[in-house]
Amino acid sequence: MARTEDPRTAPPIRWGILGAGNIASTFAHSVREFTRAQLVAVGSRHRDRAERFATAHGIPTTHLGYRQLVEDPQVDVVYVATPHSEHKEHALLAIAAGKHVLVEKAFTRNAAEAEEVFAAARAAGVFVMEAMWTRFLPHVAALHQVIDNGEIGEVVAVRADHGQYFAYDPASRLYAPELAGGALLDLGVYPVAWAHDFLGVPTGVHAFGQKTQTGVDGQVSMVLEYGEQVQATLHTTLWSKTPTTSSISGTEGYVRVAGSFYGPTSFRVARRDGRQWTFEQPFARGLQYEAAEVARRIADGDTESPRLTWQQTLDVMRTMDEVRRQVGVAYPGE
Repeated sequence: MARTEDPRTAPPIRWGILGAGNIASTFAHSVREFTRAQLVAVGSRHRDRAERFATAHGIPTTHLGYRQLVEDPQVDVVYVATPHSEHKEHALLAIAAGKHVLVEKAFTRNAAEAEEVFAAARAAGVFVMEAMWTRFLPHVAALHQVIDNGEIGEVVAVRADHGQYFAYDPASRLYAPELAGGALLDLGVYPVAWAHDFLGVPTGVHAFGQKTQTGVDGQVSMVLEYGEQVQATLHTTLWSKTPTTSSISGTEGYVRVAGSFYGPTSFRVARRDGRQWTFEQPFARGLQYEAAEVARRIADGDTESPRLTWQQTLDVMRTMDEVRRQVGVAYPGE
C-alpha cells in the first residue's frame, strides 16, 4: 500500500499566518506539533485577536493588519486564512512582497480571480498552492494506488457528500454574499475537488440548488459527466450534518470511504470476487501534510505542486463557477 512521507522529514520553513480564525488555529497546531517548521508571525485586523492567537500557538511576533505581516523579513511563506472574498487580495499582497503563499480553499471566489493570482505568482517566481489538504493525506495516496492497480476495475461512478448544519444567521460569513458565503465554496469544494482528483475535468456539469434568505446557495446537488459511462454525483448543504462519506465504484468492485472522506479516515475495498480489505488512517490530524508539501516544493525551487497544480485548482474553480451559474448565485463585484 502507498505510503505518504512523514511531515517531520520536510525541510524547516518559517510561516506567517494571515488571519486568526478557526481554520488558522487548526493549521497552526498541526504545523507546530507535526512538522519542523516555525510559526514566526501572525497578522490580524484586530490586535487582541492576534495576541490571543500568538499566545495560544507560541508565535513570537504579532502584526496589526496584513501588510506588516507579508513584509516581515522573518516570514518565508504566508498562509492565507481569511474569508473567500479576500483570498485574491491577500494572496496578491503576499506575492507582491516576494512571499510564497498557501491559500485556503476555496482558492478564490471564481476562476478569473484564481488566474490573476497565478499570473502574479508566475511573474514573481514564487510558490503558490491551494490548501486542499485532502490531496496529501495518506488514505488518498493509498486509494489512488488501489485504483491504479486495477483492484476495482475501470471506475464508473464517484459519489461524495459534505453537509454541515449552520443555523441561519445573516451576519455569519457562511450566509453573507459579500464574503462569498454559501455551501459550495466552503463545503462543496471538497466533493468537487474529490471528483476532479479521481476522474479529472468533467465533460458536462448539471446542478440544482436552493438559496438561503440572503441569496447564497444553501444546498446544491451536482452530477458531473465524464463521457458516456462515467459520472460523479455530489451534494453539499448548510442545513444538515450529512454522513460526509464517499464511494468509488468500478467494474470489478467498489471502495467505501468513511466519513469524513476529505479528512484523515479509512476506506474499505470490496471486490466482485468476494475479496475485501480495509485501509486504516495512521494519524488523526492532517493539515501537516499540505504544510510539508509546501516546504518540500519551496526547498526544491518549485512554484507549484505536481500533486495540486495551478491548472487543477483552475479546473475546480471553473466547475464551481458553472455550478453557481446554473444555481443562480453571484457575489457582489463579480
